[in-house]
Amino acid sequence: MVDPAADALSLPEDWPAHPDQSLSLNRMGSFDWDLDTGLMHMDEVALDVFQVEPAEYDGRPESLARNVPPSESVRLDAMVTQALKNGSTHYGAYFRIRTREGGLRWTHTQGFIRRDETGRPRRIIGIVRDATQELAESTARLEVDAERRRQTSVVESTTAALAHARTVQDVIDVLKDSHGLEHLGATSVVMGLLEAGRIHLVADGPEGSFVPGTRYTRVDDEYPMSEVVRTLAPRFIESAEDFARSYPLLWPHISGLGITSAAYLPLIAQARPIGALGLLYSDKYGFTTDDRNVLVALGSSIAQSLQRAMLFEQEHDLAEGLQQAMLPRRIPEVPGAQVAVRYRSARLGRDIGGDWYDVIPLPGGRVGAVIGDVQGHDTHAAAVMGQLRIVLRAYAAEGHTPATVMARASVFLRELDTDRFATCTYMEVDLASGVVQVVRAGHVDPLLRDADGNCRRVPVQGALPLGLSAEFGALDYPVSVIELDPGQTLLLYTDGLVEQPGADLDEGMQWLTALVRNGPSDLHLLADHLCDVVDERGGDDDVAILLLRRRGGYTPQAGGRLQQHVAQSDPEALRSARHMIRAAVRAWGARERADEIELAADELITNALLHTDGGAVVTLRMLTGPERRLRVEVEDRSSVLPRRREAGEEGVSGRGLLLVDRLAEVWGVESRGSGKCVWCEFGLPERPVDGGDIRPVGGPGTSQGGKFRRSQEG
Repeated sequence: MVDPAADALSLPEDWPAHPDQSLSLNRMGSFDWDLDTGLMHMDEVALDVFQVEPAEYDGRPESLARNVPPSESVRLDAMVTQALKNGSTHYGAYFRIRTREGGLRWTHTQGFIRRDETGRPRRIIGIVRDATQELAESTARLEVDAERRRQTSVVESTTAALAHARTVQDVIDVLKDSHGLEHLGATSVVMGLLEAGRIHLVADGPEGSFVPGTRYTRVDDEYPMSEVVRTLAPRFIESAEDFARSYPLLWPHISGLGITSAAYLPLIAQARPIGALGLLYSDKYGFTTDDRNVLVALGSSIAQSLQRAMLFEQEHDLAEGLQQAMLPRRIPEVPGAQVAVRYRSARLGRDIGGDWYDVIPLPGGRVGAVIGDVQGHDTHAAAVMGQLRIVLRAYAAEGHTPATVMARASVFLRELDTDRFATCTYMEVDLASGVVQVVRAGHVDPLLRDADGNCRRVPVQGALPLGLSAEFGALDYPVSVIELDPGQTLLLYTDGLVEQPGADLDEGMQWLTALVRNGPSDLHLLADHLCDVVDERGGDDDVAILLLRRRGGYTPQAGGRLQQHVAQSDPEALRSARHMIRAAVRAWGARERADEIELAADELITNALLHTDGGAVVTLRMLTGPERRLRVEVEDRSSVLPRRREAGEEGVSGRGLLLVDRLAEVWGVESRGSGKCVWCEFGLPERPVDGGDIRPVGGPGTSQGGKFRRSQEG
């Protein structure tokens, strides 16, 4: 009997081996996939099995997808999804991955599904290993093939892979990677599409096998593809001698490839040929009846998928062309601002959408910026978008206030023969003062990036989307007022930029804010950066982006006008008017008289609201002439003229016009057709040569449904 103590003295120090060492030595890697966060931990051996460097892996399963052929990825996803749904605790599968040299290698994965007390899957813990040696053994390979053939036929597996093909190139990729073609033993595939009486070769055999002069061939040429298109019958070439005898023009160019047989199939959809498919074999001689039946069925499935892909590409090209035609051909130069716009169509999804942007030059150094999204993803959405963009531009150019522009656009959309609605944000930016009026119709909030790169969300009051607000009679769009300093950038965008699967809108906004904050400072590079992220992520929605940065030192011509309506029962509108006056006065170089002008204007507005019925319209004008003068006008609907009176020692009112008289150089009253206008004027010092400090100060004001207009006095 062996003494355990004595026997232990002869054992190695690392006995027994650690499980990690056992897995590593046998080229088995482990993974831990957290289903709640989507993160998958892969150890170094697992990454090596997938041919991925640790520095290239970001913890997302999608990072491994580029090394897995599409057909394999579809099959694995379906298997894992089924295991998660049917309550299984284990799954396992063989699949192929691409090696660094470009070849394919067999791999095996096995996973254990952990579920919580409710049965919901939470994690998958498993292993991956190199199965090349295992499947190289004939017995093991036959067992795998037998299991595959028991599960599905060749036609079914290929059809399942083709179901995910959206473009002609997708179909070609599926055919080159499909297990169905591998089980048939085909060395390579060639495919041609029928175009205007000629056959266009869109996929050829192995690299270096292209035959010069065969990219485009006629249907009556003596080539196998031409023959099957003419006869609509498959052509099975059973030997190299048969190939050389039947097609003497083609055989000398491919005789060095070791081709022993070939099958050419007509691709027929809706009783007409759309192309031809060729399968070339290097170790097959002859075709059995079963082989021929499978290949004919395969050709029919491929033809249907190919026609669907061709129709998709045609419709997508048409819709994208329509979308591009509806967008502005060019963005005008905007003095005092830098503008960058981008549009990206959906990388997933069938059709184009109704996203749009626009930049509208306005009088008086102002500019309108629009971003919008019409409901739906089809040509109808693009057509509605084009009409809506044109009318919104027309309303803005006519000089209407932002709230009126949106209300009229909503009525227009409601009166169209469509059931679509649209979200939209319209901004009117005064580039001299930095005052920005924002109207939001069901759209996402804009972002504001400071000159130092800091970025934040700008909460803007909103109303119903265009079309819906007219339908429900809610056309009172609130106008929010913000200030844009020199160097600051406004970012307008559609929801396709922030909406991500499995994440809510707030998470998407936080992600976008961080992306903009860490992005390039150059406006066009930042726009390209955002689009690159969109391209990498894909998605089923279009994206439109508009960036507007205010430049410093911009001074428009004198003679500008700012105007705002103040409702009688709207204290926020009064606050917004005061903010507008303060920002404009300081932007026009009258900082030292800002308090006097604001106080006089406030007295005139208050008098109009207290002593008349209805609201008041406040107008600020910069008068041209020998000296710079600023004029404040307050209009109301009452024809009763104001009178100056003494308030008395104990009086609490009656001092308004006395203050105006003391503060202003001159004041007066004018009768108007529907009421009167009380005005006062202030002399201003000459503006410094360098423009002085024209940055407006004070917090942003918000107008609850007020009207606010600025235009250029000629």
